[in-house]
Amino acid sequence: MKKALLPVAILAALPAVAMAEDEITLYGRANVSVDFLDDGADYSEFNASSNSSRLGFRAQRDFDGIIGIMQIEQEIDYSDSGSSWASRDTFAGIRGDFGMVRFGKFDTPFKRARGPANLFGDQLGDMRNLTRAYDGRFDERMPNTMHYQTPSMSGVQFNLAYSLHEGGDASADGSDDAFSTSVTWQEGNFDLALAYENFDSNRSRGGRDAIRFALGYDLGNANLVGFYQTIDHDDDTFDSDVFGFGASFRMTEQTLLKGHYLIRSADIDDGDSNLLAVGIEHRLASQLRIYANYAMVSNDDNANLNPWSQARTTGTPGSFGETASGLSLGLRFDF
Repeated sequence: MKKALLPVAILAALPAVAMAEDEITLYGRANVSVDFLDDGADYSEFNASSNSSRLGFRAQRDFDGIIGIMQIEQEIDYSDSGSSWASRDTFAGIRGDFGMVRFGKFDTPFKRARGPANLFGDQLGDMRNLTRAYDGRFDERMPNTMHYQTPSMSGVQFNLAYSLHEGGDASADGSDDAFSTSVTWQEGNFDLALAYENFDSNRSRGGRDAIRFALGYDLGNANLVGFYQTIDHDDDTFDSDVFGFGASFRMTEQTLLKGHYLIRSADIDDGDSNLLAVGIEHRLASQLRIYANYAMVSNDDNANLNPWSQARTTGTPGSFGETASGLSLGLRFDF
């Protein structure tokens, strides 16, 4: 019991430490929603969902220009009072004028490269419902990973990450590694990301690689986005291209209207899926927002994807050849 309460005791003490030395930060997000989900066949029900809610703390200290950094972050399931310690981005490292070096388990550069086009992250309609499909999935956190990020050079930044192995120990022949890299550019109205990722054949979901490109263009009160991803898997039934476009429009300082349309074109016959999502978001304060989304995925006969499974605790599958749709009313509080 004492060991189980230790993380809670540490977190409870963090605000006092942060106030005293300004080196440790407690942070988190509560993102919850009530959803009506319909798989187009037999399932049509209301659900409660916790959507990538999290709790974490960061620490840093400056050692004459070399800054030591660490972070521990865990998912919090507000729908069922569950959590897993250090289940999200957790790492230790250093940063300085040379950039950043860290080791741990965290989002890959490839995963983060969807950022410029990520209009529905952690909500109903998230693009990962197409990009993270079946065993041809990406958008992962890689364990046992070393990551180097360069300083920003006129808005250009490079990332290189290498996962030595997937489990607690490397495989006997040492061939269960993974590699992820990206280049990003933020300048004026443009926000671009290009990424490549490769998983060795001995990884749990098989050998695969992918290229991803995301673009955002800020027009002031509107933002236009585009996205493209191509996947090549050792098992050709998981090969696919995902591409599409979207936009957000600021109706007022506090209210945002957004939508995107994405197509997953699969190599397998009759395996395509299309995702349409529209939503409205209103900020009650800088850290508090409410939102309402509608999203649908239409499937060919050999596909059963839906718009609600990724980054959320709702997990009922879609139905082959049907259109799965949902309506979500949510609240997000960042602290």
